[in-house]
Amino acid sequence: MKSYPFTSILGWSSSRFDTFSLCKRKYFYSYYSKFDNEFPKELIDRLKRLTTEPLVVGELTHDVIKTTLERLQHSSKPIDMPRFENHIKSLVNKVTGERIFFDSYYSNAIINVAKITEEIITNVKSLLDSNRFLWLNAIDMNQRKSWIIEPAGFGETRIGDLKAYCKVDALIPHEGKAYIFDWKTGKRDDLKHRKQLAGYALFAMKNLNYAASDIIPVVSYLKKGYEENQLELTYEEIENFHQLVQNETKEMYGFNSDIENNIPINKNEFQQISGGICSYCEFKELCVRA
Repeated sequence: MKSYPFTSILGWSSSRFDTFSLCKRKYFYSYYSKFDNEFPKELIDRLKRLTTEPLVVGELTHDVIKTTLERLQHSSKPIDMPRFENHIKSLVNKVTGERIFFDSYYSNAIINVAKITEEIITNVKSLLDSNRFLWLNAIDMNQRKSWIIEPAGFGETRIGDLKAYCKVDALIPHEGKAYIFDWKTGKRDDLKHRKQLAGYALFAMKNLNYAASDIIPVVSYLKKGYEENQLELTYEEIENFHQLVQNETKEMYGFNSDIENNIPINKNEFQQISGGICSYCEFKELCVRA
């Protein structure tokens, strides 16, 4: 897999541009806390780390699936489910004890640890009980060594001459094809998810030299039983993704005073949005103070 030398210039990612589109002030706090002259960086970063129950469910579901697939690379033995569930419970207890939750911070709400645990177990079991997991088990053990499961780092790649981050959940080479899996624990959003998978497909083309026709992107929904959406992305669609990234990157560059060093313009030019989304924003405390 290709690696790239460090550069300071910002890198496009789907999540970064989503934040940029949602609220420019939130975007500033999320990516440029060290440039703020109004509030301590430590406070901004503490608020940035606030989490929610759905976010923890998604994060830990991904972590458990990663561990499960890594185990599958070495063994096809049946999983000891009671032990497996106890592992998930311990993991949830550890993470919920370490993290600060949005609702706890702002409303002193009690976190429903049992609900989080149950949802993660349900999500993972959706995969384990699926035909897709049987398919994974049927792959020859020697071929499993080539699986790419949440690669280290942030999935840095290049789209044209632009830095971008497109980290796949799992890429499974099989019979000359690259199956790219994206595990989803939230609501179905076909447009957003197609955009993400186009990025992953381009990652496979640029970093692993797969032809577009040999890439099979799969969105895997886990919340209510296993459901797949296997996308058919044309070469033109994947290549056109380059233009989309270029346009979105250019928009974000517009808020840099120094593009190469990723230095932002003045914070006051990152417009603060007033509306319903503010009540769910981790940085709302700062906007109220301001």
